[in-house]
Amino acid sequence: MYKDKKVVVVMPAYNAALTLERTYREVPRDLVDEVILCDDASADETAAVARQLGVDHVITHPSNRGYGGNQKSLYRKALDIGADIVIMVHPDYQYTPKLIPTMCNIIGEGLYPVVLASRILGMGALRGGMPKYKYVANRFLTFTQNLLINYKLSEYHTGYRAFSREVLETIDFEANDDDFVFDNEMLSQIIYHRFDIAEVTCPTKYFDEASSINFARSSKYGLGVLRVSLMHRLARWGIAKPIIYRRKN
Repeated sequence: MYKDKKVVVVMPAYNAALTLERTYREVPRDLVDEVILCDDASADETAAVARQLGVDHVITHPSNRGYGGNQKSLYRKALDIGADIVIMVHPDYQYTPKLIPTMCNIIGEGLYPVVLASRILGMGALRGGMPKYKYVANRFLTFTQNLLINYKLSEYHTGYRAFSREVLETIDFEANDDDFVFDNEMLSQIIYHRFDIAEVTCPTKYFDEASSINFARSSKYGLGVLRVSLMHRLARWGIAKPIIYRRKN
């Protein structure tokens, strides 16, 4: 708990058996009340490893629903068990869970309702081994998104995020895509509904066992990001009102 607020960590998992234990061991269980892992039909022993480690809730998808579909299951479960602060940590150990207390503090003190752990602040991405083409794409997409969305973030593409319960109860994350563009749709919704976002510097690690999408998937993702940003701008101008911007409550 953080000042009577229930803290829940959610982990979207796919073939994470080799890295899950390293990630889970760094989760501060004196602060985090419950951990939820969703195994999106992995081909390895991810779910079995999670149960062996004592993860509080292990969800298994019988067929692959995609990265966005995975998160939908996690956020539904987190809300169902009464989470007040929800922190998403990838179990591939690219991001250290040691930042959880900082992110939790920012939300728990009522400073910001959303916190992103940025790989770009402090040059953490390149030092951690991010491929240069991904770094360049990240900078180009973020620059374009800041212009179209009329916001200012160091990056929109981190997978390490924290949300207050109010945010998850307001935005209609169920209406988002089931693939990787889900993350950007979610940020677009958050900004559209006038929630402020904080960023903290985050080191990152790129290594063989860590998950990463290939060039073709990255290109598809980039086009999807631009589509979301244009959609956001059209919605702001009142030209269009896509379903993802409706309020859940």
